[in-house]
Parts: sequence; structure tokens; C-alpha cells
Amino acid sequence: MTRTREWIYAWLLLLPAMSLLALFTHYPAIANLWHSFHSTARANHPSVFVGLDNYRSMVEDPIFWQALKNNLWYAVGTIPLSIALALLMAIWVNNRIPGRGILRLAYFTPTILPMIAVANIWLFFYTPQYGLLEQFLGSLGFASHNWLGTRSTALPALMVVAIWKEAGFFMIFYLAALQSISPQLAEAAAIEGASRAYFFRRVTFPLLMPTTLFVLINAVINAFRMVDHVVVMTRGGPDNATELLLYYIYEVGFRFWDSSYAAALTMVLLAILAVVALLQFAFLERRTHYQ
Repeated sequence: MTRTREWIYAWLLLLPAMSLLALFTHYPAIANLWHSFHSTARANHPSVFVGLDNYRSMVEDPIFWQALKNNLWYAVGTIPLSIALALLMAIWVNNRIPGRGILRLAYFTPTILPMIAVANIWLFFYTPQYGLLEQFLGSLGFASHNWLGTRSTALPALMVVAIWKEAGFFMIFYLAALQSISPQLAEAAAIEGASRAYFFRRVTFPLLMPTTLFVLINAVINAFRMVDHVVVMTRGGPDNATELLLYYIYEVGFRFWDSSYAAALTMVLLAILAVVALLQFAFLERRTHYQ
């Protein structure tokens, strides 16, 4: 009887969190999947079941493939660099250097700025002829360049903004992980004559793998949910060069009012994130050493 009461008590404790999770995560996902198999309701034309028509339209949609390609390049360009930069910054500010408190604050400041504010700041940097970047390059003798208005530089310009904002956020997790590593390990390695590079490669980095896995998952999610900077800085242009997948979903759903097609696009985005998450756990979990 006591065991049954403990079992009931445990489930009652979990019930509020499970209810919120089901209400705001599972139900919207299932409803979105159901909606993707129907047409969008119009005036005098109610929604009807259309099967895979929305997904067939997606396969034939060149803008969808362009947005997917842009998002993949965006992820490849931002995730490794932001994580590597975060780790380097964390190692630096973890050392006993003068003014490290101010340095930590400087690195973390971009993280607490609103996304829209960050986009407007960098929009001023990239402004042709008058922006801060243009003023600096002009003083070095370089010609003026429209960074956000040229296909070849628009997406890399957005990547720079994302790396600048996210590296400080990931640095906090690495810094906390570095401070949790026992200093006795470094002392023992020093006695054995191990170099700092060898100690980092064989001891520090393996112990940071749980944090790396967590940071990597967040970085992937951030790469595929980016929409604020695109809205403010480029609106997907020029010529769809910065059309990311979530921004295209926003356009289809709220500008073109095709909610069913937007639901189908959302399911593809969720599927991509699910596959990436499974691959991350499959390949990194076995290399992760938990303390």
C-alpha cells in the first residue's frame, strides 16, 4: 500500500509539468501535422483533406529548396565558429588575468541584448558609405560595398552577427564547466610533465563533452530558428540569398496566409531538427564522460 501511495504521489508531482508539456508542445505538433494534410480555409471555401498535396508542392517549390540550402550553409558557418570561439573565450577568462571580470562582462553583453536591437546595431555597421564598417574600410583605402545588398556577402554578414551574439552565451556554460574541473588534475599532469596542450586534449576537452553536447544542441536549434535578424536586416533578400527556413515559414503563413503549406514546412523543419538531434546523441553520447 505504501509503495502504491508513493507511486501515485510521484505521478501527481509530475502531472503539472506533463500537462504543460502536452498542452504547449505535443498537442501543437500533432495539430500542425493534421493541418498540413488539409487545405487552407478561404472565404466560402472551408478546409478540406488534400493528403500529401502540400508536400508535393513543397518538392516543386524552388524557394523552399533555396531556403533550406541557405539554412544549411548558415548552420555550417555559425555553429562550429561560435562554439570554438566560446571555448577559447572561456579558457581565457578562466585564467587569472587582470580585469577578467570586466572581460567576462564584455563577452556576455551581446547575449543580453534583444535580437531586434542587435540587428539594428549591425544594420548601422553594414550601411553602405555611412556605416561603421564602411568608415573603417574606407580609411584603409577599400571601395564602398553593400554588404547586405549583395548576394555573395549578405548571408555571411548575417552569420557574423549570429556568431557575435551567441559566442558569449555559450561561453558561460564552458566557463562553468571549466570551474567545476578539479585543479588537482592539472597539478598531477604538471608533476608528470604533461604540456598544457596535451592536458587540454586528453583531460580538459573530454571532461567538457557534456557541455559541448548541450551547447551543440542549442546551437543547432538557434541556427534553424533564426528569423529576427532576417526580418530587420534583409527580409530574405537580395534575390532570396538570405531566405532562411523559419523566415520562409513566417512569410507563407503570415504574409501569404497559406497556413496549411506553412504547417507542412514546419513539419519538415521539425523533422530536420529531430534527425540532427538523434545523430548528435548517437555519435557524441558515447564520447561523453559524465562526472
